[in-house]
Amino acid sequence: MFSITSVSPSSPALQALVTELDAFQEQLYPAESNHCIELTAVAEDKISCLLVHNQQAEAVGCGAILLQDNGEAELKRIFIRPSYRGFKLGEKIVSELEAVARQAGCSTLRLETGIHQQPAIRLYQNCGYTICEAFSPYQPDPLSVFMVKRL
Repeated sequence: MFSITSVSPSSPALQALVTELDAFQEQLYPAESNHCIELTAVAEDKISCLLVHNQQAEAVGCGAILLQDNGEAELKRIFIRPSYRGFKLGEKIVSELEAVARQAGCSTLRLETGIHQQPAIRLYQNCGYTICEAFSPYQPDPLSVFMVKRL
């Protein structure tokens, strides 16, 4: 019913979903608590981006992983359009990104999300992530939740 494909950070479909995600987060958090990354500003060998397509080939979800040189990686830009939530697409994106991390030799995955995104926090907890302290490059933020998972 849904397919997941790897895409370039500059993919127009990916950029459209990221724009939707940014608009959603801007309603929840002040600018200083929106820790967004411009996917196209990262070296392509350090980032892997995914899109979820429905049967009509419409992009309905996305996610990315930022690979670091220390055997760690950070999940970024995970988003599912509201009308497609409830199909376990978030779990599928996280699983695919974890596979990318394993293939790249990563042993630790981290992420930052916001306190007002309780469904996202539950998703990550259900996928085995636990709450942790802020990690570089972040500073502690009362509106942020930091999570980690060892692979």
